[in-house]
Amino acid sequence: MGESSRLCSVFLGSDTGILKGVSLSRKQAFNFCNTKHLSRDQEVRALCWADPAESEVLVGSVDGTVKTFSTEKGAFTDSRRCGEPADGGFVGLAALGGSALVTCGESGRLRVWREDGGEPGAELDAGGNVCRMRQSPVHRHKVATGGKENGLKLWDLERPEKPVFTAKNLRDDWLDLRRPQWVRDMAFIPDSDRVVTCTGYHQVHVFDPSSPQRRPVLEAEYGEHPLTALSLAPGGTTVVVGNTRGQVALLDLRTGRVRGSLKGPVGAVRGLQCHPSLPVVASCGLDRFLRIHSLEDRRTLHKVYLKSRLNCLLLSSGDLEQAGGAGGHGSQEVKEEGEDDEVWDSMERVEEHPKRKTEEEEEAQRKKSKKRKKGPD
Repeated sequence: MGESSRLCSVFLGSDTGILKGVSLSRKQAFNFCNTKHLSRDQEVRALCWADPAESEVLVGSVDGTVKTFSTEKGAFTDSRRCGEPADGGFVGLAALGGSALVTCGESGRLRVWREDGGEPGAELDAGGNVCRMRQSPVHRHKVATGGKENGLKLWDLERPEKPVFTAKNLRDDWLDLRRPQWVRDMAFIPDSDRVVTCTGYHQVHVFDPSSPQRRPVLEAEYGEHPLTALSLAPGGTTVVVGNTRGQVALLDLRTGRVRGSLKGPVGAVRGLQCHPSLPVVASCGLDRFLRIHSLEDRRTLHKVYLKSRLNCLLLSSGDLEQAGGAGGHGSQEVKEEGEDDEVWDSMERVEEHPKRKTEEEEEAQRKKSKKRKKGPD
C-alpha cells in the first residue's frame, strides 16, 4: 500500500476509526486500516502533517492515542498515548518539529509532548468546553483555542504561563442582555497578527491582537444555523465557512459580505480546507462525501462517496490533479457524480399500476353508496 498512499492528495478521518485516502487524479480511494478490528473508540478526530515534506500523517483518535502514518510505506509506524478518554476527543493536533506534538482535548488540557515521549513537557489549561485548537502556520509555537463560553485565546508555547491574548466578549445587545460566546473554529490570517473565528451563533469575527481593542474588529453573519468549520482561501482576504445544515459560503473579510455559496453538501460540515496555493476548497461531513469546489466559479470539481461519516480532512500541498503514478494493490475505485447516469437512463421504466379491488371490497363500496343515496330514515 506504500505506492497507493503516495498517490493520495486528500486524507480523511471517519467516525469508525478508518483513515481514508483519495487520489483525485486516478479516482481511487483507499482504506488504511484493518476494517475487521475497528470500534467507535478509535474514531478519528484530528489530522495533521508530521513534517513539511508531508511524508507522515498524525492521526488523533478519540481514545487519546496519536498514530503516525507513513505515506511512503503506506502503514502506521508509531502510536503514542497523548491523553485519556476523560479529556474528551481531540479538538486540535499539531507538530512542533521532529516528533514533538501539541494536543488539546475538549476538557481544555493543552499539552506539549517532547520527542522522547513519556510525560508532557508542558501543560496548560485553556478552559472548559474547547471546540478547536489551531496552530499558526508561520509561528509554529503559537496556537489559538476557543469553545463554548470560552472566548478566543492565543498562546505562546514558549511562554505557556498565560495567554498572550484573550478576546473580550461582544457588547450587550440592545436589551442590555449578555451575548453568549461559542467559538467553533479559527484561522490565522497570513501576513498579519489577525485571527478569524466562526461561532455557533452563525457569526464570523476578526480579532486583531496588535490593536488595543480586544473585541472583534470585524463582525459578520451568515445564515441562521451554527457554523462548524472555516478555512482561509489563498491570499487571506476570503474565508470559507460551513454550518450544520450543509451550507458552505465564501465571505469577504474586507467587507464582511457573502461573495457566494457552494452547492452540494446536505449534511453538517465537519471539515473544510482550502488548498494553500490553488483556488480550490475541500469539504467533508456527515453526508459521507468528499467534495472539491473551485473558488473561482464555485463549480463542483470532484464528488466522492466514502461510506463513513467524515470528521476531518487533510489536503496535500501538491497539485491535486497531477499527483499520481502507478496504482497500488487493494485499491477501491471511486465513482464520481454522473458516472452512472447513462446506466440508469438506459433502464426500462416500470410503471406501477393501481391495485384492483377485490369483489368483497366492491360489494361493500356499492352498499355504502346506496346507503348514502337513501339517506337517514
